[in-house]
Amino acid sequence: MNPNEFVKLIAPFKDKVFRLAKRLLISTEEAEDATQEVLVKLWNKNASLEDYNNVEAFAMTITKNYCLDQLKSKRAGNLKIVHDNFIGKEPSLDKKMEDIDNLNWVEKIIDQLPEQQRLIIQLRDIEQYEFEEIAKILEMNETAIRVALSRARKTVREFMIKTHSYGIG
Repeated sequence: MNPNEFVKLIAPFKDKVFRLAKRLLISTEEAEDATQEVLVKLWNKNASLEDYNNVEAFAMTITKNYCLDQLKSKRAGNLKIVHDNFIGKEPSLDKKMEDIDNLNWVEKIIDQLPEQQRLIIQLRDIEQYEFEEIAKILEMNETAIRVALSRARKTVREFMIKTHSYGIG
């Protein structure tokens, strides 16, 4: 595969690789480094990439493993939600402030979830992967992913209800 074909192959999911790395590593610089490492690993497997049914899922698995290795070596545990795809009509300033406040709350809640639940929420709710793809990336069965996602969403929902009901902040 020549460099142009390689770029065409990875272009559709390169940003997803970066967002997952940013979600796990927090630092933009570290996420950029991780993305570059993943792309280098993919390039080194260049000849055999066509053997993979889903190169994107393979890339996301490499990204997850690389980032988790980085986190283990640094013993860092904080994660951030990264979502750059929000597009909507121009809401009022009050609505914008309320949305920002809600996103901040959700981010804080997700930061407190177990690592596996944080990853599943990132891949399913933010990156919009199918359960089958998440199962391949995380090397889990789909039922376990659905259960973990349900628990994570329930935790987020309960914290948000409590926050809005009691005005805790």
